[in-house]
This record gives sequence, C-alpha cells and structure tokens, in this order.
Amino acid sequence: MTDTIAALATPVGRGGIGVIRISGPRVPEIAQTMLGQLPQPRKAIFTDFVAGAAGELLDQGIALYFPAPHSFTGEEVLELQGHGGPIVMDLLLKSTLKLGARLAHPGEFSERAFLNGKMDLAQAEAIADLIDSASTQAARCALRSLQGEFSAQIHTLVEQLIWLRSYIEAGIDFVDEEIDLLADGQVFEKIKKLISDLDNILDKAQQGYLLKEGMRIVLVGEPNVGKSSLFNCLAGRETAIVTPIPGTTRDVVRDQIQLDGMPLHITDTAGLRETDDPIEQEGIRRTQLALKEADLVILLLDDRHADDKTSLLSEIEQPPLIIRNKIDLSGHGVGISEEGVLYLSAKTGAGIDLLRAYLKEKMGLQTSSEGSFMARRRHLDALQRAKKALTIALNHAQATELLAEELRQAQEALGEITGEFSADDLLGQIFSSFCIGK
Repeated sequence: MTDTIAALATPVGRGGIGVIRISGPRVPEIAQTMLGQLPQPRKAIFTDFVAGAAGELLDQGIALYFPAPHSFTGEEVLELQGHGGPIVMDLLLKSTLKLGARLAHPGEFSERAFLNGKMDLAQAEAIADLIDSASTQAARCALRSLQGEFSAQIHTLVEQLIWLRSYIEAGIDFVDEEIDLLADGQVFEKIKKLISDLDNILDKAQQGYLLKEGMRIVLVGEPNVGKSSLFNCLAGRETAIVTPIPGTTRDVVRDQIQLDGMPLHITDTAGLRETDDPIEQEGIRRTQLALKEADLVILLLDDRHADDKTSLLSEIEQPPLIIRNKIDLSGHGVGISEEGVLYLSAKTGAGIDLLRAYLKEKMGLQTSSEGSFMARRRHLDALQRAKKALTIALNHAQATELLAEELRQAQEALGEITGEFSADDLLGQIFSSFCIGK
C-alpha cells in the first residue's frame, strides 16, 4: 500500500475519549507535524495535537506509535486518543487529511492487516463478529476465531490434503513404475479420517454460526392447531392473526425475537392441507419454500386429536421438534416425553419455558460452547463443498486422476475460508460490512 489512511476508530458522538487511527507510509511525517515528534514505539505519551504548520492547538491527549511491521495493519500506525467530542474528532481527522492521508473505507484497516499477512481472512472476519457479538458465548467464539483456532484446524486439514495429493500425483507421474499406490487402502483410510475431522469442524462451525446469525425456526402444522398462537407467544406481541377459523394464516409471517441476546427468526406458515382455495394454495407453496431454509422445524399437533402426522412428516426433510399443543383442553400435563415430544399450551403459556430452554440448548446458550468458533454462511458452504469433494473421492477407487481432482477441489474450498484462494470481489464484499476505523 502506497497511500495513508485515517479514520475515527471510536463510535460517532459524544464520549470521554475518541480515537483517530492513521496507517501508512506518511505516518512519521504526520506525527512530526501534529505532535512535534515521532513518539517512541509502543510508548504512550501525553502531548498537544496541533493543526499542521500553523501550530493551532486542537486538543491534548495520548499518542501511540507502532512502527511497521509490528502493528495491527503491518504498516506505520499512529493513534491519537483525544477528548471524544464530535467537533474535536472532526478537527483532528481533517488535519490528518490535509497532511496527506485519505479517509479509510469501511474495514480497510483489517483488510490491510489481511493483505500484509498479519492475519488470515477468517481471523479478519472474527474482528467484526467480536464487535457485533450479542452474547458472552458469541464473543468467546469470535475471540477463539480471532486467536486462530478455527484457522489452525483448517490448516491441519489442508496439510493432510497436500500430503495426499502429493502421494497420489506421484503415482500418476511415475505410472511406468507400475506401483499401485491405492492397493494398500492407506489413501482411503486417510480420506475417511479427513471426512470425520471435517464433520467435527462443521459441528463447531454450525454452533458458532447459530450464535452469530441466530436460528431460523419455521412453525408448521395443520390448520387451527395453534401455530399463530405459539408464534405470538414467543414474539411477546400480537403479530399473527388468531381466530378459531381454520386457514386464517394464508401467507408466511416472520418476526425476530431475542432469546438471552441471541436472535431467533420465527416464521409462521399457512396450515398444510388439501384445499381448492388458490390463495391458500399459494400460502402452502410458500410454507414449503420456508421449510427448505429452516434451521429448525417445529411441527404442531392438537393434543386432543389422534397422532396422525404421517402426511405432514413427508413434507419435512429434517427431523422436526414435535409439539403437542392445547393441553389446556386435552388435560395432559406439561412436559417432554421420552420420545422428545413437548407438551404445552400456547394459549395459557404453560410449557413455554420448556420450549425456550430447548431453543437455548439448541443454539448452544445452555450447553458449553467450549471449542466452538464463530463461522459465517460462506464458511459453512466451503466446508460442505470440501466434504462433498472428499466423499466423491472415496468412490474413485481406481481412477487416480479423478481422485486427485476431487482432492484439489477440497483443498481450494478450505483455502477460501482462510483467504488462500479469494476473489477480489469476495474481499470487497467481506470488508465493506465492517465499521469504518476497523
């Protein structure tokens, strides 16, 4: 990077302290002009902040200098910690811009840290995730990613893939030697071990993803089983229309609630049944689309009726949480059966605490999140593509060229997570979501 960037690194508004961060080759020059000196590396000094050659006093505060490459960005970095009034911060920032810096883009400091090899892409993303954490568990997972735990496990898989690729491609290159590298089964045992390790990482990443993004829950069931009542009960407000008339809900209704600081995206759907009503048919079609996007499907049944849910289960691809509602009318007690069926009353609220506890456990809020790390949708997608490639590789028992190609695709998918294989447009999309000054 040949230019110098500057930005306000603290939130806009009034505060006791505000921080201006500057990074780039012109930092020593800016420091000499605004401070009258270049501070000793990593030693905080209290000094005047002045405006250029005119020497007009702008503020007094703490200055910190980090020489390249021993800084966050890997470049020359200067931080000015002054009084956090918006006018003071604006004057300081304008002064740095007049001295040759330019205003940083969102996430540009973190992007430079990535490009200068100070951290990989997963660690850079963890910075934004740590800032945006909505719970203690989410913050701990983001911190583990920032410290490199996620990346270290990815690098271990990549190293094993490199070894396998080298081993197999050596057999391709020296085919005249008539050595069958696949005969002893060692390659396939290693691939099976890779898939097992990948599944373990996927579980941890999925946990971290839910802690960050929240869980998408879809309520499904026949008409008039209490889906809208349960929706309103969880949301804490009358969002969905509730009537005793079957088929009241004809479109998907969505809301977001907070469960101990974690987001839950709840979708109420049209009741699944045979109908000639074109509007209700469209609502059922949208219900089926919502089911495909759900992290958890809740199947509601009326506890007064026989447990005939075979037709509904055929609509659901994943194992649902089955709730038997209206126990206030059936006389059944609140609880969870040995089969995992939850009994409650959405009308009276009886059993709702059990449901909330189940959802918290599903999101990792009650169980230990030790070992989990923060992950994004793109991470999960890359891990799943790598697993798919390895699974296909197992089926190419004798076709070494195809086997080598699947291993290459698995390695590239994992490399996308850490940034080893990254398109420029992907980097732009990732860092543009960061706050300015980070």
